[in-house]
Amino acid sequence: MRLYNTLSGHTEEFTARDGEALMYVCGITPYSDSHLGHAMSYVIFDTLRRYLEYRGLKVKHVQNYTDIDDKLIARAGREGVPMDEVAERYIREFERDTAALNILPAHIYPRATQEIPAIIEMIEGLIEKGYAYPSQPRDGSSDVYYRVEKKADYGKLSKRSLDSMLSGARIEPLEGKENPMDFTLWKGAKPGEPSWDSPWGPGRPGWHIECSAMSLRHLGKQIDLHGGGLDLVFPHHENEIAQTEAYTGEAPFSRFWVHNGFLQMGEEKMSKSLGNLITMREAIDRFGPDGVRIFILGSSYRKPLTYSEEAMAAAKVAAERLRVAVTCEDGGTGDPVDGAPYKERFIAAMEDDLNTSAAIAVLFDLAREINRARDAGRAVGEAQSTMRELAGVLGLRLEAADESLAAAPFVDLLIELRKELREAKQYALADRIRTGLAELGIVLEDGAGGTSWKSA
Repeated sequence: MRLYNTLSGHTEEFTARDGEALMYVCGITPYSDSHLGHAMSYVIFDTLRRYLEYRGLKVKHVQNYTDIDDKLIARAGREGVPMDEVAERYIREFERDTAALNILPAHIYPRATQEIPAIIEMIEGLIEKGYAYPSQPRDGSSDVYYRVEKKADYGKLSKRSLDSMLSGARIEPLEGKENPMDFTLWKGAKPGEPSWDSPWGPGRPGWHIECSAMSLRHLGKQIDLHGGGLDLVFPHHENEIAQTEAYTGEAPFSRFWVHNGFLQMGEEKMSKSLGNLITMREAIDRFGPDGVRIFILGSSYRKPLTYSEEAMAAAKVAAERLRVAVTCEDGGTGDPVDGAPYKERFIAAMEDDLNTSAAIAVLFDLAREINRARDAGRAVGEAQSTMRELAGVLGLRLEAADESLAAAPFVDLLIELRKELREAKQYALADRIRTGLAELGIVLEDGAGGTSWKSA
C-alpha cells in the first residue's frame, strides 16, 4: 500500500515490521460535544485500520483522551462540577457516537490524568539530557520548557525553520524562557486548578508531552503510523517528534505521519472555537451512519471537505442505493455475477493512498451490475457477498436505519431530568422515568461516571 507521508512529503510504500502496524491517533479533548470534523478524522483512520487488517496486517491502535486542558478546566468552572465529571460525560457521548458510526474502538484509550508518572519520568529524562529546563520557581512551583534550539532538525515535519517560525508568528516571550519558541512540558500550578506533585512542585503536564509519553508507554520507542488532523502538524506533532526523539535517542519516532484535511463550513474550518459546527449526533440522526461515512469517504482524505445539506442528503440516498442492492432477494438461476474484478479494482483504489472515493465508485458499479443482473434473472448472491465484504472494509453496515438513533437526544434529555430529580430527592418521579424508558426498551445503567443507556 502506498501512503502519503507528511514527514517526507512523498507517497511511499507502507509496510509494517513483523506483520504488526503500531498506530497512534490523537484523540479528543472532551470538554464539549464532538462534531462532524472529529467524525471525519476518526472515520478516515478507522478505514485505514480496517484496510490494513483486511490485507492481513495486525494493527495495534492507541488513541488518547486529553482529559486535562485549559478549556476543560474552564468548562468545569462554569458548570461548578469537577473536571473529571465533565470529561467523563463527553467521553461517554463520543464513544457512543463513534460506535454508532461503526468506528472500531482503539485497543487502548490512555488518559492524560492516568499517565502522570510516565509523563514526569519523560520530562526528567529530557532535563537530564539537556533538552529541557525548569523556570525559576514561583509560588513553590516551576514551569518546565523544551529547548528547541538543542534539536538540530526541529521543524522537519512542518518544513519550517526556527527563524521563519519566529518571524512569522506573534509569540510573546514568557518569563523564564530561553527562546520564545521553547514550548511547555510542565505547567506550574495555578490557584484553583487541578495539579499533581512533581520534582518541580505541583502542576500539570503540557499538551504535547502527553501524547509522547502515552505513545512511548503503550507502543514503544518507534511506531509505524501516527495520525491526526492537518491542524496538528504544527506545533503538536512537530513537538511530539522533538521531545520523543530527544528522549529515546532514536529516529524516526514514527515512520509515517498521516494527516487528514479540514472539514469546512463554507470558507472556514469547522471547529468548536468558531462555533460553526454540526455535532456528530446531529449528523448521525439526520443522515444515518452510512450516509455520514459515504460523505466523508467520497473525497480524498488529504483534501478539504466542504459540508452542505445537499451533499449530506445525497450521501444518505447513496447509502440506501447500496443497501437495496446488497439486500435484494437473489432468485436468479442464470450465469452468476462475478465479483472478483470489482474486488481487484477496489483493492487497487485503496492501495493508491487510501483512495476511498474510487473505492466507493467501485461499490456503485457493482450495485448497478447486481440490479441489472437481477432484472435479467441472473444469480447475484456471490456478487452481494463481495459487496458486503468490500463495504465492510469502508465500515459500511448497509442495514436498515436504527430508529433508536433518532430517539437518542430525547433519552439523553430524560436522563438529565432524572439526575436533577434525584438531586432534588424526588425519587419517585426519577424512578418513573427509569420505568417508562424500560417499557420502551431503553435500559439505564448508573455508574461512577454517570448514567449510560442501551437498547434492551
